[in-house]
Amino acid sequence: MSTDPAVTPANVPLLDHHCHGVTTGDLDRASFEALITESDWDAPEGTTHFDSQVGFAIRRHCAPVLGLEPFASAEAYLERRRELGGAEVSRRLLRATGISDYVIETGHKADEILDPDGMADAGQARAHEVVRLERLAEELIIGGCPASGFRAAFARVLDERRRHAIGVKSIAAYRIGLDFEPTRPAAADVDAAVLRWIDGGADAVRLDDPVIIRHLLWEAVERACAIQFHIGYGDADVDLHRCSPLLLTEFLRLTRASGARVMLLHCYPFHREAGYLAQVFPHVYFDVGLAINYTGSRSDDIIAESFELAPFHKILFSSDAWGAAELYHLGALLFRRGLARVLDTFAERDDWPEEERARVTELVAWRNARRAYRLDDPDGSDAR
Repeated sequence: MSTDPAVTPANVPLLDHHCHGVTTGDLDRASFEALITESDWDAPEGTTHFDSQVGFAIRRHCAPVLGLEPFASAEAYLERRRELGGAEVSRRLLRATGISDYVIETGHKADEILDPDGMADAGQARAHEVVRLERLAEELIIGGCPASGFRAAFARVLDERRRHAIGVKSIAAYRIGLDFEPTRPAAADVDAAVLRWIDGGADAVRLDDPVIIRHLLWEAVERACAIQFHIGYGDADVDLHRCSPLLLTEFLRLTRASGARVMLLHCYPFHREAGYLAQVFPHVYFDVGLAINYTGSRSDDIIAESFELAPFHKILFSSDAWGAAELYHLGALLFRRGLARVLDTFAERDDWPEEERARVTELVAWRNARRAYRLDDPDGSDAR
């Protein structure tokens, strides 16, 4: 692989391998602040979510894109946002990222955000879809699928969605924790679990049964899918101690020869553990995307730590942006800045050549993701 030594983190195109759509609505302050925190609570009275690393980063780096001075007040920033309108704000911030490809997971509040086609248009980029396994199963039950037909129906709908999607995602970390039994469940056990789920009634449509979720995962494994797993830091409803990627170790042993690729998302504060797993298992990749936005001025250190153990061909870029286009913009900007500083440090310490820094930049920015998701396959799918 030959790389132009003029390639730098500042000018390389980025493939955002895990993100969601943005809203184009005109947001009031409460709605906007809800999008820049992982908490599901408003800031305590007299305080604001702008007083955080991500809030300061928005005022420093996003304000100029909207025509304001750096560190404009939160009030001035939100007023300018309203003046421009949500659609124009999203276009400006997305198009300033240098992201060439979005890999968009569509399973969370899809009716509130742009779909992949809408994102491609707003960001002047290519868009690809990843489908959420748990949501596919929930849609079947909502649609009246009987327990006796669930396994066949899920297999059918998964195959249908994979004609267009390049991978799947599981939120097992949220629903059952990653300390689940790693083996494939017996068919009879799955049927019985689905029957219990259905008997729970309409209020129980949220899938949190470990037997069923294991079945979904193994359906994806047997199709050699690219499988994304939420890891670590996330919304307030995760039990963080059950979200360490090390809990997946036996599942990874069982799947390493399957052809499936396992993408560990976010990973903070377990990014060093994720780097270890990426080193020892041939089918494991990871990113630190969510942490980059929320650690702001400290994000350089998180990126540096992600380069400690992991092979450079296993590290991916993501923003994990949802809703606010600011999170796309910051995800790209802070990643570029952090990667440049990390590689400059390696050059200062050990004389890394310019052409090698350029090669590693391209690997992490887009080449690894294209290989892992098989985007260069003739049929454009992740099927083997």
